[in-house]
Amino acid sequence: MQTALTKPLAILGAGSWGTALALHLSRLGQPIYLWSKDALQIESMQKTGENKRYLPGQIFPDYLYPMHSLVKALEGVDDILIAIPSAGFHEILMQLKNIISLQARLIIAAKGLDEKTEQLLHVLTEQILGKQHPIAVLSGPSFAKEVAIGLPTAIVIASCDLRFADNLVSRFSSPRFRVYLSKDIIGVEISGVVKNILAIATGISDGMGFGANARAALITRGLVEMTRLGIALGGETDTFKGLAGLGDLILTCTDDQSRNRRFGLNLGKGMTPELAQKAIGQTVEGKQNAELIVKLAIKAGIEMPIAFAVAKVLQGLWSPVQAMQDLLSRAPKAE
Repeated sequence: MQTALTKPLAILGAGSWGTALALHLSRLGQPIYLWSKDALQIESMQKTGENKRYLPGQIFPDYLYPMHSLVKALEGVDDILIAIPSAGFHEILMQLKNIISLQARLIIAAKGLDEKTEQLLHVLTEQILGKQHPIAVLSGPSFAKEVAIGLPTAIVIASCDLRFADNLVSRFSSPRFRVYLSKDIIGVEISGVVKNILAIATGISDGMGFGANARAALITRGLVEMTRLGIALGGETDTFKGLAGLGDLILTCTDDQSRNRRFGLNLGKGMTPELAQKAIGQTVEGKQNAELIVKLAIKAGIEMPIAFAVAKVLQGLWSPVQAMQDLLSRAPKAE
C-alpha cells in the first residue's frame, strides 16, 4: 500500500457510489473521511471495515475512515466530495454553510436537480455556499460496484477552475481509473440527470418485451432530447457525444446494474411506481427528477417526448402502454 501524502478528502454520503470512490482513493494511499448521517451505518463500518449494506466484501484500506460527525469529517479538509442523492443535496449544503473553511472546494458526484428550486446542483451550491468556492462535477459511465472492485473505468471531471481540475486529475487517476477534463459543467450535469430518465424509458420498453430495435430507438432519440435541452441551457454539443453524455446513457440504459433501468423494467412488467421503487430498495434518481426535467424543458421551450412520457407514467396519469403508444404514434418528421 502507498503512503498517504495528500491532505484528506471528505466524502459525504456512504451509499454505493460514495463508498466506491472512497475505496478507490484510499487504495491510492489517500486519507479519506467517509461521512454518513446514519450513525448505525457508520458504527457498522467502523467495526467490520466494510460497507455491508451497499458494497459487502470490499474491505476498507487503512486510509479510509468512516465518520458520523460532519464537523470532524471536515477537519483539515479542503476538498469535499458530495455523493448523496439529489433529494438530500439542499439539506447538506445548508449544514455545510457555516462549517466549511474558506479554502473549501466542492466536487459534486450527485446526479439530479434540486426539488425546491428546480436548479442544477452546481447553481444551488453557488447560491448557498457562495461563488468563492471552486466547484467541479464528477460524472460518466461508472457503476459503483465495478469501481469498487477495480475494474477499468473512465469518468469526466468538469470545472471552470483549471487548478482545481488538475488537482483532481492527480487525485483520481490510476492505471484503471482514467479521468477526462471538461469545462462544461452544465452539459455534464444535464447528461447525468437526463440519462437516468431515459434508462427508465428503455427499462419500461424492455419490460414490455418490445425488443432491441425499440431500445436502440429510445437511446438514440433520447440522446437528441438530452442534447437539445443541454444546449438550450448553455451546454456544449461535444459533451453529449462523450463519456458524460452518450457513454453514461449507453451504460445506464443497457445494463441491469442500473437502478433506473431495473425500475423501468418493473414498471414495464406491471408494477406501480411505488412497488417498483420498493423492489429496488435504493434511491432511483430518474424517478426523483423526471417531473423536474420536464418543467425545465417547458421553461426552455424544448420538446422532450420520452422524458414527458416517463413523467406521465410516474405521476400515474398514463400506463406504460399509453406512454409507448404516444411515442409510437407521434407524427412523422425528419430526424
